[in-house]
Amino acid sequence: MTDLRTHAAEIAEQFSDHLDVSADEVEERLESLVSEYRVPVDEARRSVVNSYLDEAGIDRDELGGGAGGNEQTLLNDIDEDEQWVDVRAKVVELWEPRSDAIAQVGLLGDESGRMKFVSFTTSELPELEEGTSYALGNVVTDEYQGNFSVKLNRTTSITELDEDIEVGDDSTSVEGALVDIQSGSGLIKRCPEEGCTRVLQNGRCSEHGNVEGEFDLRIKAVLDDGDEVHEVIFNREMTEELTGIELDEAKQMAMDALDTTIVEEEMRGDLVGYYYRVTGPTLGRYVLANEVERLSDPTDAEELLVKARSM
Repeated sequence: MTDLRTHAAEIAEQFSDHLDVSADEVEERLESLVSEYRVPVDEARRSVVNSYLDEAGIDRDELGGGAGGNEQTLLNDIDEDEQWVDVRAKVVELWEPRSDAIAQVGLLGDESGRMKFVSFTTSELPELEEGTSYALGNVVTDEYQGNFSVKLNRTTSITELDEDIEVGDDSTSVEGALVDIQSGSGLIKRCPEEGCTRVLQNGRCSEHGNVEGEFDLRIKAVLDDGDEVHEVIFNREMTEELTGIELDEAKQMAMDALDTTIVEEEMRGDLVGYYYRVTGPTLGRYVLANEVERLSDPTDAEELLVKARSM
């Protein structure tokens, strides 16, 4: 089968219990988006699936993974969006959900590495316990900017395992001078739609359009070790630890100045020019900071900025 035909057959099978739709019809819609409108295949598939979800009047997690069962997959082998898979993994860490729509969010781990997972409130699944290993059947993969995660849904089966799955270490350590803080850092807004964490651009989510966002903190930094540069992302927790600025304080700063960029500029002034060691997993081109250590006195910040902007 061609790539589009394969996608079409999978989509038609997923909706077979909800709509009278053929693989030929799905392939025609995919072909139109890809050939006429130059939409990437993954985006075309997502668009067609969303259209059929609206037509059927169902939520994404009401779709099954298709007949015949799913492939048992290692987390580090997941490299496609919207695939239904089975995994055996340990709950490494649980985080506080940002939305009432999310029941649990955290990290799963197996021998190949670690990956974010999300379980939605509407799915009404049993809660997973940190440090416990599970066989998770019928989870769906998700991708955003090259970063993969898995979503538990109402069709997901959860079986606690007697074994303690050993989690592989996929962390890396980088160190160097923090030479730049990229745009999209500081006080940001994320899409509030269920399962979406995209950062808004001018109040707009790339998938859900104009929405009323939820505030968050992050830093997208560039470290230069003298030989190469490393792009590092600090989430809210790590940003607060690194800067000493908490979310409520950042929102107040922006309110007083009537400008959210004041938070990014404050962080830039405090961080650029210092040396850091950052440890965490690598996703795509980014290192996700789980640990950070300041190493020495600052260097000439202006010189470093000039160097960073010339890259």
